[in-house]
Amino acid sequence: MVGCGGRSGRAQELGQYILDRRVPRPVICHVVSENRQIGSFEDPYSPEGTDKQVHRFNHRHLTPLHSHHRGHLVYPVTGVLSLTTVQGSWIAPANRIAWVPAGAVHQHRAHGAVDMRLVYLDPNPAEQLPEHPAVLLMTPLAREAVLALTGGAAGEDTSRGPERRARLRQVLLDELGPSPEQPLHLPLPRDPRLRQVAALLAEDLSRPVTLEQIGRRIGVGERTLSRLCREELGMGYRQWRSQYRLHRAMVLLAEGRPVLRTGAECGWSTASTFSDAFKRLVGKTPGEYRRLAAGQGAGDSVLAPR
Repeated sequence: MVGCGGRSGRAQELGQYILDRRVPRPVICHVVSENRQIGSFEDPYSPEGTDKQVHRFNHRHLTPLHSHHRGHLVYPVTGVLSLTTVQGSWIAPANRIAWVPAGAVHQHRAHGAVDMRLVYLDPNPAEQLPEHPAVLLMTPLAREAVLALTGGAAGEDTSRGPERRARLRQVLLDELGPSPEQPLHLPLPRDPRLRQVAALLAEDLSRPVTLEQIGRRIGVGERTLSRLCREELGMGYRQWRSQYRLHRAMVLLAEGRPVLRTGAECGWSTASTFSDAFKRLVGKTPGEYRRLAAGQGAGDSVLAPR
């Protein structure tokens, strides 16, 4: 594991990005230095199936930077998890599952009370999944396989032997393999000029602001900023700002913020436009997502793709 001491170059870059107070903290990753203690995140796999696969976090818990020797799937049974790497941030609510390849330096942030389940994969099965971090669609059958692999709903059932666990892993991969990546990735800017753009956006997402207006405030031309967005973020400013607003909305809802207030704070003028935009990204209305994050109605009817 790569911990907070002796970090790799990737860990140092990620840590510097998050801790540097001159730049905005990612909207789904806030540092709380007083609450960084967690259990061991060493890769705990054993062939007997005694690996530590259940972690329960309080609201706003932030794990240290770490990596694993094995790729793993991360599923929040309750609450919402954010995953941050040097490549950006991802959000995984309870109708999605996150994939972290072996060796990827990352950290998790809990939004709401989170029951996090981990399923580690051998290198060969992991080849069926993306080579980079991703969020995938969680089907009802995949959810049941994860719960069975990690001790059931209570996380305490350890009666399944290696052969049964291997079959369950294959069921899980069969479900997730064809699943398209979900658009829940927010690229994080590294260029100082784009960090200034992000900082200004974070001050008030409720009011629309153009790239030209931001450029005048920070003394950088609109064309330069537009080029930087496409080169570094892989998308235009308007698309990135929309992703930023939706990610922020997901965090606020997971933390229990009312739907109407969340929509207004994130720049939607009406409840209907907020609901439409949110459902296109997440597959649930803001109200459904909020209940799901709270662990209410996490059954098949809620998880079923729409």
